[in-house]
Amino acid sequence: MNDPTWITLLPPLLAIGLAIATRQVYLSLAGGLWLAWSILAGWNFGAGLMDAVESTVGVLGSPGNAQVIMFTLVMGALISTVGSSGGVAGFVGWLERKRWVTNGRRAQLLAWVIGVIIFIESNITVLVAGSVSRPLFDRYRNSREKLAYLIDSTSAPICILIPLNAWGATNLRLLAEAGVPQTETLSVFLRSIVFNFYSFAAVALALGVVLFTMDWGPMKRAEARAAKGEVLWPGATPMMDEEVLGQNVEPPVAPRALNMVVPIVVLVAMMPVGLWITGNGDFAAGDGSTSVLWASLAALTVAWILLLFQKAYSLDELTRIALRGAGGLIPLAVILLLALALGSVTRTLGTGDYVATVVQGALSPGVFLPLVFVVASAIAFSIGSSWGTFAIMIPIIVPAAGGLGLDLAPFLAAALSGGIFGDHCSPISDTTIISSMAAATDHVDHVRTQLPYALAGGAVATVCFALAGAFL
Repeated sequence: MNDPTWITLLPPLLAIGLAIATRQVYLSLAGGLWLAWSILAGWNFGAGLMDAVESTVGVLGSPGNAQVIMFTLVMGALISTVGSSGGVAGFVGWLERKRWVTNGRRAQLLAWVIGVIIFIESNITVLVAGSVSRPLFDRYRNSREKLAYLIDSTSAPICILIPLNAWGATNLRLLAEAGVPQTETLSVFLRSIVFNFYSFAAVALALGVVLFTMDWGPMKRAEARAAKGEVLWPGATPMMDEEVLGQNVEPPVAPRALNMVVPIVVLVAMMPVGLWITGNGDFAAGDGSTSVLWASLAALTVAWILLLFQKAYSLDELTRIALRGAGGLIPLAVILLLALALGSVTRTLGTGDYVATVVQGALSPGVFLPLVFVVASAIAFSIGSSWGTFAIMIPIIVPAAGGLGLDLAPFLAAALSGGIFGDHCSPISDTTIISSMAAATDHVDHVRTQLPYALAGGAVATVCFALAGAFL
């Protein structure tokens, strides 16, 4: 749309509202998508429906989008393979023999630590932390909602602080395209890290939840339910089928931690290798979606080689296990497909541009910094994408900060923090969806239990940005 108005907010708000009210994520996303295209078609709902279908198919025309969907299916195959091999059971047994995880609090701390130390890519972080920690959470009667919260709060907030991963590479590229000299982009990014208040608040709050049992609202009720041995609420729909997890399958060989650890090490190690290769020796120029797909395929290949060498399964059996795992994640792939389609059409509508322009006139130095955070949060919540928010906000803040003669670093941090915060609160965010999947919990339950913590972290960040802005 040439001149976006408040109407552009209706599709994402409809999707978010329906998701929370009905718990039907698929229909909610589809409804928002249909409304968006109907608006573009001049409120013709028949034409809007046809355009919505065509646009959803067209999402796969983007190599990056297709790679994300394929990565999801490959990770399903990997999770099923590792689970069926006894790798997760072996690793959990090794942790318990070493007396590292002997109770629920230590299981939660393990999930937090994994989220912090695996900073290569957010999706990899949540999938690894979820696969390792989920059996321990179930055993020690911690809720899967808390697992989803912990891995969601230590994935993107940590990844956004690292320049040499897909997140850093993307933002360095956006800074260069916005007019920051190539020789200064890394310096600006590094200086922005200390101002990334929401990321620090989210990670610190998650640790506080573990150490001091800070269970609030819906999370407190979920923990009370889990303490009774009830894994999910009655009628809840976990984002991953138990069959895919392979936890109820008797492995044909003795459980070995090696069968899980080696594929995960390959998964993590291949991400920077992929960035280096796709960037022709420059990590910052690497292709994040391609690197993630390569990493997952490499990990699956190594898992197969290990099991074939141990004569645990035949090639035919491994193929069946992988296909079962990939099939188990088709619901997630459908949600991601619809979320990507909705994100694309909201950009066409100009939803993010409208939110930004509504407040763009209030640029006095005293309010500019917290305002950037709030606006970025609203955009990310509306479109369900932190990366999409970065792409909208960075071209705005670079010239604005320059025009006011202010240091760009804190404003970059405010935009990045807002993108992460809004993304954490949004039920249509791909990161939130994948966290629900990795914890095998109901997606709407994850959103409801995480929201109070995200809002608390957002309030702390807003105050910090206001205080920082007062000294600019």
